[in-house]
Amino acid sequence: MDSTVVAVAALASTLAAGLAPAPVAATAQVVSYHGYRVTVPASWRVVDLDRTPSACVRFDSPTVYLGHPGDQSTCPAGLVGRGAGLVVEPIDATLAGRVGADARTTAPGTAAAPPTTPSRDGTIQVAVESAGVLVTAVHGGADEVAVRQVLESAGLTAGAVPARLPASAQPPRTAAASPQPGTFLGRGFDACAAPSQATMDAWLTSSPYRAVGVYISGGLRACAQPNLTASWVDTQTAKGWHLIPLDVGRQAPCSSYSSKISSTPATAKAQGGDAAATSVTAAQALGIPAGSAIYADIEGYGSGASCTAAVLSYLSGWTEALHARGYLSGLYSSASSGIRDAANAYTNTGYTRVDHIWFAWWNDAVNTDSGPYAPASYWGDHQRIHQYQGNVSETWGGRSVNIDRNYLDVAAGPVEPPPPCAGTNVDFAAYPPLGEGATGAPVTAAQCLLDPAGTPSGTFDAATIAATRAFQQAHNLPVTGQVEAHTWTALLAAGDTPTLRSGSTGPAVRRLQRALTAALSRTVAVDGVFGSQTDQAVRDYQTSRALASDGVVGGQTWGALQAGR
Repeated sequence: MDSTVVAVAALASTLAAGLAPAPVAATAQVVSYHGYRVTVPASWRVVDLDRTPSACVRFDSPTVYLGHPGDQSTCPAGLVGRGAGLVVEPIDATLAGRVGADARTTAPGTAAAPPTTPSRDGTIQVAVESAGVLVTAVHGGADEVAVRQVLESAGLTAGAVPARLPASAQPPRTAAASPQPGTFLGRGFDACAAPSQATMDAWLTSSPYRAVGVYISGGLRACAQPNLTASWVDTQTAKGWHLIPLDVGRQAPCSSYSSKISSTPATAKAQGGDAAATSVTAAQALGIPAGSAIYADIEGYGSGASCTAAVLSYLSGWTEALHARGYLSGLYSSASSGIRDAANAYTNTGYTRVDHIWFAWWNDAVNTDSGPYAPASYWGDHQRIHQYQGNVSETWGGRSVNIDRNYLDVAAGPVEPPPPCAGTNVDFAAYPPLGEGATGAPVTAAQCLLDPAGTPSGTFDAATIAATRAFQQAHNLPVTGQVEAHTWTALLAAGDTPTLRSGSTGPAVRRLQRALTAALSRTVAVDGVFGSQTDQAVRDYQTSRALASDGVVGGQTWGALQAGR
C-alpha cells in the first residue's frame, strides 16, 4: 500500500464521518488501519501485509506495517541494526504468545499510548482495544522519543471496531526439553527471523540441518519475530531441533552502529551485565532453560586497544551476569575481530572468558577450525560453532529461506560460579582509612577483597577486624585491624602479575590503577587503559619506592604493590 494513498484515504474517511481531522504537517502523513489513526513522518514507508504477506518485516529503515506478518522467509539473514517502525495488526487468535508482559492497554475510547508505557529491549507494545488492534513499536537508542510522539498522536476513526485482547494471547511460561543448543555435532543455520512452523517441518524432513540460530533479544534486532513464541520453542525442541539463542545489542565503540558499547571499561562491563539480564528474561519467557548458552552478537569491528578493552569488558559483564543466572555465555563475532581479541585474552584472568565461541569465517570449510584466529586448544572441548558461509538462499521441501550456514561442535556443560567480587564496586577516587564502626561502599569493597566468598555487610564489624588482622599478618604488614593505605594497596594489587606498559589495556590495568590510587594517595583514573596518566603514576611510584623508574610494571613493581609498600 502506497503511503500517500494511505494518508489520503485516512483523511477522506474522517471527513466523510463529519469529524475534524487534526492538522497534518507537510512533513508528515496520516496512516489509518482498522479504525486506528496515527501520524508518522512522510519519509516512512507503509507496507500493507494483507496485500503483500510475503514482505519481510524489517526495522533497519522506518516503516509502518499493517496486518499480520507472514512467515518471514524472505528476510536477508545478515540484517543487523534498528531504526524506528510500527506493526499494527488485528487483535485475534494469531497473537497468541506474542503479547509481551510489558504491553499496555489504552483507556476505552482512546488510542494514544500512555506516556508511562515501558520500552523493553527497544520495543513498546500497546493494545488499542477500542480499534481492535495491537500496535508494536520499535526504536533504536536515538529514536525512542520520536516513536513515543508517534504513539501519542494516535486517535480513532469512525471505522473503529472494538476487540478485546484475549487472555490466551499472554505467553505461557513453558520450558524447553533441555538446555540449548545442548550437545550436538552437525550442521545448523541462522536466519534474521525464526521460520514458520511449516518451514521448520519441511526442513526437518528434507534438509541436512538440525540446529537453528534465533534472535531472542537485543535492541539491534532488525527483523520482527512473529513466529518466535514459547510454543514455537517447545515444538522445535520436541521435534529434535537444537536452538542457538542470540542477543544482538550494543556493538563495538569503533563500529558504525548507532548503539555502541561504552569506551569506558567499567561502564562497558555494566552494559554487558544489563544485556545479559534482559536476555535471560527473554529466554525464560520463551522456555529456554538455565544451562543454555546465549550468544552475544558482536559484529565485526576495527582494531584499537581501547575498542578491544571495551568489547572484552562488555563480554566479562555479559558472562558474569549469565553465570549468576545459571546460563552459559557465548560470543558470536567475526573471526578476525571479536574472536581474535577474545583468543588473545584467553589466559588473561583480568577478563571473564566466554564459554563458547561462534565465529564467522566464510571459507566454505564445514568444520570448527578457526585457523589463525584462535588456537585449536582454546574453546576446544565442544565449545565451537563455525559460520562458514552467509547470505545464501536454500529451498528444502518447497520452502525457501535466506540463511547463514553453520557447523556446530557443542556440548552442554556446567555453569561456572561468578568471579570474586562480581557486582561489587571497588573503583574509588580515594581509598579512605577504615576502622571499627565504619560503614558504606568502601567498607563493602574491603570486605569483598578480604573474603571474596563472603557476603559483605557494609559495616566494619568484629569479623572484618579479624579478617583484616589475618590479611595483614599473612602479608607482613603491621597488624592493626584497620584498613589504611598499605593494606588497601596490598588488597587492591592482589592477583596475577602480567607485565604492563604504556598501551596495555584490560582488568589487570584497572587493578594496577586502583592500587596506585591507594599507594600514592592521589586519584589515578580507573579506566583499564595504560595511558599517560597511568605511566606517570607508575614512574612516581617506582621512584618513591627506590625501584627502576622505567614505567614498566613487572615482577618487582607488582611485588612492591602486593606487599603494601
